[in-house]
Amino acid sequence: MKKKKLITSIAVFGASALLLSACSAGGGGDSGGKVTLDFWSWAPNTQELVDVWNEENPDIQVKYTDAGGGKDSSAKLLTASRAGNAPDLAAVEYPTLPSLIVADVALDITDLVGDEVTDAYAEGTLAQTTIDGHVFGLPQDVGPMALVYRSDLLEQWGIPVPTTWAEFATAAEAVRAADPNAYLASLPADQWAFYAGVATQAGAEWWSLDGNEWTVGIADEASLEVADFFQDLVERDVISTEPILTPEWNAKANGGTMLSWPSALWAPGVIEGVAPDTIGKWSMTNFPQWTAGDAAVAFQGGSAVVVTNNSDHPEEAVKFATWLNASEEGANLILTVQNGYPAATSGQEEAKSSEAPKLMPQQSDYYDLAATIASDTIPVVWGPNVNVAESAFTDELNKAINAGTPWRDAFTKVQEIVVADMAKSGFELSNK
Repeated sequence: MKKKKLITSIAVFGASALLLSACSAGGGGDSGGKVTLDFWSWAPNTQELVDVWNEENPDIQVKYTDAGGGKDSSAKLLTASRAGNAPDLAAVEYPTLPSLIVADVALDITDLVGDEVTDAYAEGTLAQTTIDGHVFGLPQDVGPMALVYRSDLLEQWGIPVPTTWAEFATAAEAVRAADPNAYLASLPADQWAFYAGVATQAGAEWWSLDGNEWTVGIADEASLEVADFFQDLVERDVISTEPILTPEWNAKANGGTMLSWPSALWAPGVIEGVAPDTIGKWSMTNFPQWTAGDAAVAFQGGSAVVVTNNSDHPEEAVKFATWLNASEEGANLILTVQNGYPAATSGQEEAKSSEAPKLMPQQSDYYDLAATIASDTIPVVWGPNVNVAESAFTDELNKAINAGTPWRDAFTKVQEIVVADMAKSGFELSNK
């Protein structure tokens, strides 16, 4: 599979989404020029980071609210924005950002950020929040895709660690031969972000834009080849499609019959929690490549901080967001206090002197490898109706798995559903 050049522009309908604006809600100003900003997030220990800022910046105080994680937080943010009382700033997951831009929630902060922001990130990282040349948020933490695997068992059975997807298939066969109760991995239908990531890695563009005209590529040729590849592994029973992070999956990970998790840099902390008996038996390596020597991988997970159009104090909000996400101090706090993998390269460099995750204390090069992986990343280009696409993808792929029908047909059906939904919403589409 040959990787195509990614198109990172996203259509933004309504000129207001590309203009700086300030509405009536947001943080309040105090007498004496002091400003209070409201900030929503869900990352652990965020209050500690806010306390550091507040101590150092008495004239710009931040009030933190734990708004719940991921989709719930974005839904609350959209509702609050429509009511005119959104916070000044909010953390959002990358897949939800385009829909928040289209809904005129996220403020275009291009004119409010300087070189300290653009220089703080690798190009692929900043591309996650840069739409058609406009910056709509500052990346906070990232999840470059990586392979976490049971290095002890692969070594014991003489199975080479896969560096390509072809080698991954060979390793999966070897695991089944070594232990008929074991699988190298489970890749169920609800792992939408995984499939989006590997399709992007293969050259797919699930959403792209030419002018104001969208193209949906969930059923483009690269994606269909990805569907064929993983269906073949499932039909040959060399990988599983059972749900992950269930009591059953956790028991297999703990018992040595689930040997890897193709996921991202955040996976070791999750596995440590569900398979504590296996500490010291796992390692992390580069994600398998579709083409040997092409190391670029997509992101799976992570979040950014946006300034909302409701904010009365966008300049002060950008100052806080820049400190939190793009400064060395903020990025290091994300690493050490929140236990996240910082989006800023300064935090990634700082991580190199940190101890490896508790799951793999023997892997002294963990954070050096993590920084190398993060330096060669490509963003998944998300569209304005990711929620529709994710739901349809899980439903249609589950049907295909259960019925034994072609996965590529499921991908094609998902594309049809996504295109119909976008057409109904009034988007211009090249897909007919």
